[in-house]
Amino acid sequence: MGRAAEILGVTPAFLRNLGAARLIEPQRSEGGHRRYSRYQLRLAARARELVDQGIALEPACRIIILEDQLTEALRINAELQQARDRRSEP
Repeated sequence: MGRAAEILGVTPAFLRNLGAARLIEPQRSEGGHRRYSRYQLRLAARARELVDQGIALEPACRIIILEDQLTEALRINAELQQARDRRSEP
């Protein structure tokens, strides 16, 4: 956790708070240390950006979750559009 906090320029408490807010849930090593994926670190970096802009942590986490859901919906929509386009080709 300390290394992840250092990379992001945040405190370990900030990362714990992201876990409490259910934005990220790190895996645990056999020794009990938190292990963050690159995706989780990207989410944490985005949370830091929003908090630095003056948005409280809980609303920032909700914004990130909604952004993530929108990105996934747009990806699925594009896939469906491509499939539809392929079916309509002669």
